[in-house]
Amino acid sequence: MSTDTARALGQAWLEAFNQKDLERLLALYADDCTHHSPKLRVQQPHTKGEVKGKAALRAWWAGAFERMPSLRYEGFAVTASSDRVVLEYWRHAPGEEPMPVAESFEVKAGRITTSRVYHG
Repeated sequence: MSTDTARALGQAWLEAFNQKDLERLLALYADDCTHHSPKLRVQQPHTKGEVKGKAALRAWWAGAFERMPSLRYEGFAVTASSDRVVLEYWRHAPGEEPMPVAESFEVKAGRITTSRVYHG
Protein backbone atom coordinates (compact mmCIF):
# COMPACT_ATOMS: atom_id res chain seq x y z
CA MET A 1 0.00 0.00 0.00
CA SER A 2 1.32 3.45 -0.81
CA THR A 3 1.78 5.99 1.95
CA ASP A 4 -0.91 8.17 0.31
CA THR A 5 -3.37 5.25 0.44
CA ALA A 6 -2.42 4.61 4.07
CA ARG A 7 -2.98 8.28 4.94
CA ALA A 8 -6.36 8.14 3.17
CA LEU A 9 -7.27 5.12 5.32
CA GLY A 10 -6.50 7.18 8.44
CA GLN A 11 -8.67 10.04 7.22
CA ALA A 12 -11.49 7.63 6.31
CA TRP A 13 -11.29 6.17 9.83
CA LEU A 14 -11.64 9.61 11.45
CA GLU A 15 -14.59 10.53 9.21
CA ALA A 16 -16.42 7.24 9.81
CA PHE A 17 -15.86 7.46 13.56
CA ASN A 18 -17.08 11.04 13.81
CA GLN A 19 -20.15 10.22 11.73
CA LYS A 20 -20.82 7.23 14.00
CA ASP A 21 -21.01 5.14 10.82
CA LEU A 22 -20.30 1.77 12.36
CA GLU A 23 -20.52 -0.19 9.10
CA ARG A 24 -18.14 2.14 7.27
CA LEU A 25 -15.76 2.06 10.24
CA LEU A 26 -15.77 -1.73 10.51
CA ALA A 27 -15.24 -2.08 6.76
CA LEU A 28 -11.73 -0.68 7.31
CA TYR A 29 -10.81 -3.69 9.50
CA ALA A 30 -9.82 -7.28 8.78
CA ASP A 31 -12.29 -9.85 10.11
CA ASP A 32 -9.74 -11.17 12.62
CA CYS A 33 -8.60 -7.73 13.83
CA THR A 34 -7.41 -6.94 17.34
CA HIS A 35 -8.07 -3.66 19.14
CA HIS A 36 -6.24 -2.47 22.29
CA SER A 37 -7.45 0.50 24.34
CA PRO A 38 -7.00 1.86 27.88
CA LYS A 39 -10.67 2.94 27.86
CA LEU A 40 -11.65 -0.64 27.07
CA ARG A 41 -9.60 -1.81 30.06
CA VAL A 42 -11.48 0.62 32.33
CA GLN A 43 -14.99 0.08 30.92
CA GLN A 44 -14.69 -3.70 30.52
CA PRO A 45 -11.92 -4.95 32.84
CA HIS A 46 -12.53 -8.59 31.88
CA THR A 47 -11.12 -7.80 28.39
CA LYS A 48 -7.79 -6.64 29.84
CA GLY A 49 -7.99 -3.84 27.29
CA GLU A 50 -8.23 -6.01 24.18
CA VAL A 51 -10.99 -7.20 21.88
CA LYS A 52 -10.60 -9.58 18.95
CA GLY A 53 -12.68 -9.73 15.79
CA LYS A 54 -15.19 -7.42 14.18
CA ALA A 55 -18.13 -8.62 16.30
CA ALA A 56 -16.34 -7.63 19.53
CA LEU A 57 -15.19 -4.34 18.01
CA ARG A 58 -18.76 -3.64 16.84
CA ALA A 59 -20.09 -4.20 20.36
CA TRP A 60 -17.41 -1.97 21.89
CA TRP A 61 -18.01 0.97 19.57
CA ALA A 62 -21.78 0.61 19.53
CA GLY A 63 -21.69 0.88 23.33
CA ALA A 64 -19.37 3.89 23.21
CA PHE A 65 -21.58 5.67 20.65
CA GLU A 66 -24.63 4.96 22.81
CA ARG A 67 -22.96 6.18 26.02
CA MET A 68 -21.45 9.27 24.42
CA PRO A 69 -23.34 10.30 21.29
CA SER A 70 -21.45 13.61 21.10
CA LEU A 71 -17.99 11.98 21.33
CA ARG A 72 -15.81 13.20 18.48
CA TYR A 73 -12.21 13.18 17.41
CA GLU A 74 -10.37 16.14 15.95
CA GLY A 75 -7.47 14.86 13.89
CA PHE A 76 -4.28 16.87 13.72
CA ALA A 77 -1.72 14.46 12.25
CA VAL A 78 -1.64 11.34 10.11
CA THR A 79 1.70 9.61 9.62
CA ALA A 80 1.90 6.55 7.41
CA SER A 81 4.18 3.96 5.87
CA SER A 82 3.28 1.05 3.62
CA ASP A 83 1.93 -1.05 6.50
CA ARG A 84 1.28 1.35 9.40
CA VAL A 85 -0.80 4.42 10.09
CA VAL A 86 -0.51 6.60 13.17
CA LEU A 87 -3.30 9.06 13.88
CA GLU A 88 -2.97 11.85 16.39
CA TYR A 89 -6.19 13.49 17.48
CA TRP A 90 -7.97 15.33 20.24
CA ARG A 91 -10.68 13.31 21.96
CA HIS A 92 -13.67 15.53 22.75
CA ALA A 93 -16.03 13.86 25.22
CA PRO A 94 -18.89 15.47 27.12
CA GLY A 95 -17.88 16.78 30.54
CA GLU A 96 -14.18 16.09 29.98
CA GLU A 97 -11.22 18.22 28.99
CA PRO A 98 -9.98 17.47 25.45
CA MET A 99 -7.50 14.60 25.56
CA PRO A 100 -4.60 14.10 23.15
CA VAL A 101 -4.62 10.59 21.70
CA ALA A 102 -2.38 8.61 19.38
CA GLU A 103 -3.72 5.53 17.65
CA SER A 104 -1.66 3.17 15.54
CA PHE A 105 -2.95 0.78 12.90
CA GLU A 106 -1.10 -2.18 11.46
CA VAL A 107 -2.40 -2.68 7.92
CA LYS A 108 -2.31 -5.74 5.64
CA ALA A 109 -4.05 -6.06 2.28
CA GLY A 110 -5.61 -2.63 2.80
CA ARG A 111 -7.35 -3.54 6.08
CA ILE A 112 -6.50 -2.74 9.69
CA THR A 113 -5.34 -5.89 11.46
CA THR A 114 -4.30 -4.36 14.79
CA SER A 115 -5.15 -1.03 16.38
CA ARG A 116 -3.65 0.37 19.55
CA VAL A 117 -4.81 3.47 21.39
CA TYR A 118 -2.39 5.52 23.52
CA HIS A 119 -3.35 8.30 25.92
CA GLY A 120 -2.70 9.44 29.43
